[in-house]
Amino acid sequence: MEIVTRAGHVALVGRPNVGKSTLLNSFLGEKLSIVTPRAQTTRERVTGILTTEHAQLVFVDTPGLLEPKYALQRAMRAWALEALADADVVLLLLDATRPDELPDAEALDALRARRDALIVAVNKTDAGSEEDIAALEAWSRAELGLEPHRLSASTGQGVAELLGALEARLPVSPFLYPEDELAVQSVRFFVTELIRETIFEEYEQEVPYSTAVRIEEYREAADPIYIRATIYVERESQKQILIGRGGARIKRLGARAREKIEAFLGQRVYLDLWVKPLANWRRKVGTLQYLGYPVPREDADGH
Repeated sequence: MEIVTRAGHVALVGRPNVGKSTLLNSFLGEKLSIVTPRAQTTRERVTGILTTEHAQLVFVDTPGLLEPKYALQRAMRAWALEALADADVVLLLLDATRPDELPDAEALDALRARRDALIVAVNKTDAGSEEDIAALEAWSRAELGLEPHRLSASTGQGVAELLGALEARLPVSPFLYPEDELAVQSVRFFVTELIRETIFEEYEQEVPYSTAVRIEEYREAADPIYIRATIYVERESQKQILIGRGGARIKRLGARAREKIEAFLGQRVYLDLWVKPLANWRRKVGTLQYLGYPVPREDADGH
């Protein structure tokens, strides 16, 4: 008897800091996506692959759907909406601890357009009140006509049931990737993300949001692996904060990021970090493109 397999792309969408990255890591049993208590830490679409006995789910962890204020945020929103439109299944996460933070009108229209492929889940039910959870469930029924799942991505409660529902909605298809593949992006991408995550953990206020990381050199044949990375900031004062007195803070950042990278790669690493100002990089389309961020067409065309 021929075994029927299913495969497809699953877009994880929702407001910033709703728990998309935590859920992705929970599904995969691996840390692929940045997880911090700070909102808007995911800037690009992180794609992780989960292969079960009869299904292959290609998860796309998108930046949070927020009202954009500058070019980088417009790019982040455009990527999220593009993933929502292209996916075989769309999973909308709502936050039980912030019941008033719901998709805006444009995002809601996009979700309604994909209603046949949409699944809704209320996350952080371990921390939210029953009243707020019930309010989000009522919103989902009224606005989308869907009964949401309840889950806690951080504790694992309800995750297996949600995964089963996602698998059932995938189209019948052969697997899209080799069964042992875990991610689509290159190793360099994840090294960059681990450095960014550590910056968010080590520094406060606006500084982490003003940083971009670019891998300048990656010598895989060296022992230890040699990685040279530049951390770009928007102002000279931010450079001084990152470096710290006598270079103490950049040394700590490098040590902590190196530990994460070594755990990820399973090999020894020599991490060489540099800090350079790149004025207002988040607001300049050309600079965003230089740093590897795709930009919305209207920005690229100068409109």
